[in-house]
Amino acid sequence: AEQLFCLYFASEWVIRFASFRSKRDCLRDSWFVFDSILVLTMVLETWVMATILVLVGGGSNSSLGNASILRMARLLRLSRMARMARLFRLMPELLILLKGIAAATRSVFFTLVLLFFLIYVFAVAFVQLTAGEPEDSGIIELFGSVPSAMHTLLLDGTIMAEPGDVVSELKESS
Repeated sequence: AEQLFCLYFASEWVIRFASFRSKRDCLRDSWFVFDSILVLTMVLETWVMATILVLVGGGSNSSLGNASILRMARLLRLSRMARMARLFRLMPELLILLKGIAAATRSVFFTLVLLFFLIYVFAVAFVQLTAGEPEDSGIIELFGSVPSAMHTLLLDGTIMAEPGDVVSELKESS
């Protein structure tokens, strides 16, 4: 996967370089210079260093060590996300959408916590209610323990994958 990303970014860089009418203009474009540095470090790390490590013999006792300095250079790739700031300046509606999603994330999280709590409470109740059932009944398989009861309630009660089977088992046991 890393090879494909490197190939993609290198080809993107070549296409952008070819798009300049005068090749000297690429030095005036600060984003292109920034991307050039990122692509150069990516190519050095992915292809050049891998080739050198294979030729030298790899392993932990090679003369290059574990190349931990170059692993730190991977963090430079994250700075590619800084280009998104330019996009946010051009389209403020996109920033409004992202802020709305971030605000809704908290509500969705607490809804999931409440759902988990309710499933847990009902799982404990179903385990207690089905405690006296014989071992060979199918209800013990569904509600024999709290984790299996939670699993049954989540899949068959919330998502409604196959509620008919569970309802018929509950009807037979009552």
